[in-house]
Amino acid sequence: MTTPVKKTPVPNPRAALDRSDERLRHNEGLTAILYTFIDRIKSGDLGMIPVVLGLILISAAFSLLNPVYLAPNNLVNMLFDCATVGFISLGIVCVLMLGEIDLSVGSMSGLASAIIGVLWVNHGWPVAGAIVAALITGALVGLVYAQLYTRLGMPSFVATLAGLLALLGMQLYILGPSGSINLPYISPLVRFGQVMVMPDALAYLAALIPGVVMIAQGLKTRARREQVNLSSEPMSALLIRAIVLTAIFEFAVFYLNLGRGVPWIFGLFVVFAALLNYALKRTKWGRSMFAIGGNREAARRSGINVRAIYISAFMLCTTFATAGGILAAARLASASQQAGTGDVNLNAIAAAVIGGTSLFGGRGSAWSALLGIIVIQSISNGLTLLNLPSSLRYMITGGVLAIAVIVDSLARRTRVSHGRA
Repeated sequence: MTTPVKKTPVPNPRAALDRSDERLRHNEGLTAILYTFIDRIKSGDLGMIPVVLGLILISAAFSLLNPVYLAPNNLVNMLFDCATVGFISLGIVCVLMLGEIDLSVGSMSGLASAIIGVLWVNHGWPVAGAIVAALITGALVGLVYAQLYTRLGMPSFVATLAGLLALLGMQLYILGPSGSINLPYISPLVRFGQVMVMPDALAYLAALIPGVVMIAQGLKTRARREQVNLSSEPMSALLIRAIVLTAIFEFAVFYLNLGRGVPWIFGLFVVFAALLNYALKRTKWGRSMFAIGGNREAARRSGINVRAIYISAFMLCTTFATAGGILAAARLASASQQAGTGDVNLNAIAAAVIGGTSLFGGRGSAWSALLGIIVIQSISNGLTLLNLPSSLRYMITGGVLAIAVIVDSLARRTRVSHGRA
């Protein structure tokens, strides 16, 4: 009878290396952050990394060509200008998440400014009443788009293109022969859009909030994962990220306070971006948006009310466009036939895409609108300081948009190859 030979297990170098990597992830904060960053890059989950790098390069180039570019007051003026189109871009994020588009947001913002001017100045309505009327109009327009898409199957491209023409015609009709209405310069709305800035102490306090929220959410996530015996992010890594983020924001506030300070209008934009991002990332509605954008039929079969989600996305898009139009009227202290025309429409869409929201649907965040509009305004402001023609601004912005779409397409292929699309 032959005695069975006991086989000696052969060491697996790869497994040993993986265990070593795992120990590093759990024991060292900086190493854990580095590993996470590298893993995301390899799997095609670039997030906002390209736009942040692009913003740094743009700022460095323009500051070398003109030192005034990074002057505190110039940056403050840039933030004032970011908020108006930024609000419109938040709405674009909502429809892009579903793989759709709204081409009428510029005209919607122009119509909103016309409604404010006519009701407030010409008909003597309270400014709050005029704002509410404009917002209701915007929401109803979004409802019409959603019905055309969900009930009649009209592509969003066609429905909103028709809306662009119709809303532009309504804007011209409401404004009448004069074509322009000046808003009172001393009114709180105009002062909010042009001169109002936060008190220094409040701005410093607001800069602390993102780091505190990051730590609170990180601790909550760690507790949940540890309850089910899953690995979690090292506490040191969480603290390092929060401290670095807080330091960056506090320095930004300090630098802006060397000039006029942090604009209230930009603070309002950041608050709505944070609220929308929370809704997208932390609520059932937001998870449904991601699911439908990834695979509409699979989302429908899983029990998601697809029609209701589309209605909410289109209504949010046109409502945010309306808010942007109201703030643009406040910024310019007028409602005119030129409001919402020109490059407003394209800049709002480009900001969302440049910031990292995918044109293919299912990926993105509200922060992409914020970063994207800062990139576009940085280019516009830098070229203005250099006294270069607007034609060059259009070409550069178009090139940046093309690069953003190429990066998105390549990242999508990488995610597919890694099974993470």
